Amino acid sequence: MTRVLHAEPHDTGTVDTAPNRADEGYDTVFSYRELARLDEALTMSSRETGLRFTLYIGDLGKQTRLRAEELHARGGDPANSVLLAVSPGQRVIEVVTGPSAARRLPDRACALAVLSMTNSFASGDLVGGVVNGLRQLSDQAGHPRLARDH
Repeated sequence: MTRVLHAEPHDTGTVDTAPNRADEGYDTVFSYRELARLDEALTMSSRETGLRFTLYIGDLGKQTRLRAEELHARGGDPANSVLLAVSPGQRVIEVVTGPSAARRLPDRACALAVLSMTNSFASGDLVGGVVNGLRQLSDQAGHPRLARDH
């Protein structure tokens, strides 16, 4: 799913490139508190659902969906994973789900989470938007035992 954002562009590091930006000090992109919020949201979403939630923030290139799918495939256990790829400079959000995750996260649920994120991004709250989007996705996916019972 692709959604165009209507927000001001942000200069951001990415999960993949931030450790390599020692010369710039990647902690200037996000504060320690913001990184902690993102980490907690990812951890809690994964724990609560049994799915592996991952986050990529940065440029996705010209073919945003293809790049997001490549990133998703590189992660561990892609079938049970959800990648949230955010490219603020391009104003794009991609949500990629593996086959097992997709059964618990239909496109409509992903679209609602993306809509919520775009509203936060438009007001300048990148981290809050991501955190709220992850909460919505994990709420929709539910607990793994409950998902099997239905």
